[in-house]
Amino acid sequence: MNATYRDVKSDILSKITKGEWGPGSHVPNEIALADTYGCARATVNRAMRELADDGIIERRRKAGTFVRMAPVREARFNIPIVRQEIEEKGSTYRYSLVSCSMQKAPDWLRGRLKLSADSRVLHLICMHYADGTPYQHEDRWINLAALPQAETVDFSDIGPNEWLVLTIPFSDVEISFSAALSDEKLAEYLGTKTGDPIFTIERSTWWEGQAVTYVSLSFPPGHRMTTSY
Repeated sequence: MNATYRDVKSDILSKITKGEWGPGSHVPNEIALADTYGCARATVNRAMRELADDGIIERRRKAGTFVRMAPVREARFNIPIVRQEIEEKGSTYRYSLVSCSMQKAPDWLRGRLKLSADSRVLHLICMHYADGTPYQHEDRWINLAALPQAETVDFSDIGPNEWLVLTIPFSDVEISFSAALSDEKLAEYLGTKTGDPIFTIERSTWWEGQAVTYVSLSFPPGHRMTTSY
């Protein structure tokens, strides 16, 4: 039985999300893909058009088709890379991995991301600095069912924020902004005092119905965030 365009689209997405075809990779042409999937070229063309419309691949005339460097759902929201955010302000960026551990997803996280009882996650605590001053505290959880390759990534070299943006797209995002009071541990990381007001962003992302990551980002007093759409 010949593959449908949905079959082709699903398999290509699987190759991209699992890292087989990484950001910037050249995607085989339609003739080659039609031969691989045993279907008509028109079937492949429809799958590729939908992937391009979703912002997953980029089709360049004469050059071919490529996996986008930062595949995201363009029309709604763009997840920033904190390194670029700091460097665009003219500051020197520095990153530090505080801790990294694999564990069973805690109850509160399973409820938030709708994970199964036996879900395993990667928990990372990171710090980002601008000109040597604390800029952002990152408390992140990655669903290993969605990104099993995260287990082997050396996050002492690249922050999870940047790695995720470059590795996997997202189809849904839930984000909240709030003011909070710094506890003793956060105060130590952010170079402030216990009880000082801090700015917090909480963000959860999903890809095609599967939870990818939850993160809590904390910023020191006086942080200002500007967005444009």
